[in-house]
Amino acid sequence: MNIPEITHYEDGIIQVKMAMSYPLRWVNSYILRGPSGGVTVIDPGPRTAENEAAWNKVLDELDIRFGNVESVVLTHHHPDHLGLSGWFQEKAGCPVWMSARAAEEMQRMWGEASTMNDDLPLLFRQHGMPEAWTSQLPAHLESFFPQVEPLPSALPLTEGEPLEMGGRRWTPIETWGHAPGHMSLLHEESGVMLCGDAVLPQISPNVSLLPGSDPEPLHSFMNGLGKLQAFQVKRAYPGHRNPFDHFEARLEALLQHHEERLVRVLGRIQAGPVTGFELCAALFGTALGIHQMRFAMCETLAHTQELERRGQVMKVPGHDGIFRYEAAVT
Repeated sequence: MNIPEITHYEDGIIQVKMAMSYPLRWVNSYILRGPSGGVTVIDPGPRTAENEAAWNKVLDELDIRFGNVESVVLTHHHPDHLGLSGWFQEKAGCPVWMSARAAEEMQRMWGEASTMNDDLPLLFRQHGMPEAWTSQLPAHLESFFPQVEPLPSALPLTEGEPLEMGGRRWTPIETWGHAPGHMSLLHEESGVMLCGDAVLPQISPNVSLLPGSDPEPLHSFMNGLGKLQAFQVKRAYPGHRNPFDHFEARLEALLQHHEERLVRVLGRIQAGPVTGFELCAALFGTALGIHQMRFAMCETLAHTQELERRGQVMKVPGHDGIFRYEAAVT
């Protein structure tokens, strides 16, 4: 196999593009090397045999041994970021840092007691998704377990409590929406932020309503964008695509994007009662694989929930056990 693409930036950050099988194609892992030769790995990517081999090649290329890995830091619990952290912990004997809420979400999704394989299909059925789709969900969700095992034993990353990485002090900033407990890491002196999937260039981070998780994910996401506007960020290192400098403009664009989508969803509901799945099909179409359909449905429900929170729509149960959205009576 070829070695993953490695890019050295003047900020002292090494970007490693780790392969993933979804449309995004790669996830960014970052290496921060300290003055004594120790390194921190940020978001090591999904666990596959190919990515294990890729990391061995990357470390050899950079003259890093597993014994040099002082810590692994996770921005959030999604498998493309969390995946290889337990493997690194076994190989390097290093601590893994993530927020306490992210650790809870990790167990909710991937722990032995997870009920998501039952809970998510039920949620989608309640919002009108046909069985042809919901029947695919359990196997789809099961397919992620090999990508995250073994789960790491994590230390809590706490907002506002600086963490030393690569010989510098980084401040964790917690913003929800894309994932509960998501942490970005800011080096205030240089204005450099490792922003995970809180803010992405060119594409909008997925915002999902999931059973038992954040009940107001889009509200959380938009509040998080507002929170990030308070920081002076000269360069952002995201979880997907490449580092970018237009951080403030990107925050504004993402806020506008979701306000425009809310207007579109509200307009469809005002035209007459509609299920969540019908809204999803109107927004994203149905020519999707199960992975993208899951994202699309969860994102649709995040938007309908925000319209409920704003008092603009009502979720009305039907005699068939399916919810329909109607415009709120004013």
